[in-house]
Amino acid sequence: MNQNPYIVKHPLIDHKMTILRDKQTHSNYFRTLVKEITQMIVFPATHHLKLEKKGIITPVSDMVGHQLANDVLVVPIMRAGLGMLDAFTEMIPTAKVGHIGFVRDEKTLKASSYLVKLPKIDAATEVFILDPMLATGGTLIQAIDLIKKKGAKLITYLGLVAVQEGIDKVLKHHPDTNIYLASLDKQLNAKGYIVPGLGDAGDRLFGEEG
Repeated sequence: MNQNPYIVKHPLIDHKMTILRDKQTHSNYFRTLVKEITQMIVFPATHHLKLEKKGIITPVSDMVGHQLANDVLVVPIMRAGLGMLDAFTEMIPTAKVGHIGFVRDEKTLKASSYLVKLPKIDAATEVFILDPMLATGGTLIQAIDLIKKKGAKLITYLGLVAVQEGIDKVLKHHPDTNIYLASLDKQLNAKGYIVPGLGDAGDRLFGEEG
């Protein structure tokens, strides 16, 4: 899979994404759909992971199987990325979890970090960043900057929707980052929202601020 970005194509993803985008879909079902779609993206996004041999004993005989060779770290970008976290850790229960939190200035559309909690990372650690939406690309670029400063070399981003403008910006700054998506949308509007998009993913996952 040498495409970058890689758009994961599957009839069930198209079906579930349509329900996810619908403004009538309530938060509880929205969370379920985000989890289900994320799990379908995890398979191709982890296709490159390296394996090492491991001897085991089955109820019938000895055998040599395989296990993941390198540490896996998953980093949801808060708060919307938290909606994708369980889907990933259910697939790779041994994954370590880091957290990066950003808040966006609605006037400038620029994001600033308010939380960075990352476990030990080395050059062999496989890092997966989770965030449902890649819009302007600024937040993801900052997240990758922070993770690379910790020593990461192998970084993959998983998202649900993105626009080419944001992808191009990310790959300009970090051409070695792999990008996996459920959908490539048309454009950004004047407020920096993806069109047609799915609205504010954080609000739809967890409820709007009071």
